[in-house]
Amino acid sequence: MTVRSVLLVVHPHRVAALTMADECARGLERHGIAVYALDESPVALQVPRAPATQPTDLVVVFGGDGSILRGSEIAREHDVPLIGVNLGHVGFLAELEHEEAGNIVDQIASGKFVIQERLTLDVSVLRAGEVVARSWALNEASVEKAARQRMIQVVAEVDRRPLSTWGCDGVLFATPTGSTGYAWSAGGPVVWPTVDAMLLVPVSAHALFARPMVVSADTGLALEVLPESPAAVLWCDGQRLIALNPGDRVEVVRGERPVRLARLQDTLFVDRLVAKFQLPVKGWSGRGRDQ
Repeated sequence: MTVRSVLLVVHPHRVAALTMADECARGLERHGIAVYALDESPVALQVPRAPATQPTDLVVVFGGDGSILRGSEIAREHDVPLIGVNLGHVGFLAELEHEEAGNIVDQIASGKFVIQERLTLDVSVLRAGEVVARSWALNEASVEKAARQRMIQVVAEVDRRPLSTWGCDGVLFATPTGSTGYAWSAGGPVVWPTVDAMLLVPVSAHALFARPMVVSADTGLALEVLPESPAAVLWCDGQRLIALNPGDRVEVVRGERPVRLARLQDTLFVDRLVAKFQLPVKGWSGRGRDQ
């Protein structure tokens, strides 16, 4: 693809992010590529500002997964790819670690990317049968208790049929991309991003049947906050908050618009998994592989 303009999303409190973003901007400008940063970017970042609505060909993020999720909102809205440079901890959404980002300018200028489309979730909140809010998620939509003292009471639904009632701290609806995030911390499985699926993960549920489930991405999932339940909240990617009342219903389906992650090389997901979680593979010989 041809890249004529780039929008930078930069973690506001990491000096390394500011330094790398400045260096990247200078390099891209030497290639004749217009570079902008979000209006809310740190003052120290010496890059022209632009609103999130500014058309762009590519979003480049310097930060952790939180910054990348912010960048994904913009990339999804413009239907353009996103490249993440990890300056956080695990940073599973990022393409590069900070020490690997030396050639990012030349690779952006060449436009030679591997584009991976990642499934998203479209989320609707219904109150008395009327839609009162809509949102979306790349990683997960989580229904959680609003106050720590009391569990919420919910009933889950799969394809318009009731599944189970739970007293719990929350319930996660996750994508394969999000399976290595909150859902993984809550005991859910790791799902390869190429698998067309969604996850339903109860969090600290008091019930005989409360196991994480993997369903088809074409399945309709829903959760009703029971009338006797305390109030709850809905978080989408930990970025967008919707307050829920007892009796509200949350519906989750496959998102109409995916997020496009740009990979500079087509690495195997298992290699990323081993690297990000520092999994022990000592002793593997590879014998028995197809040669």
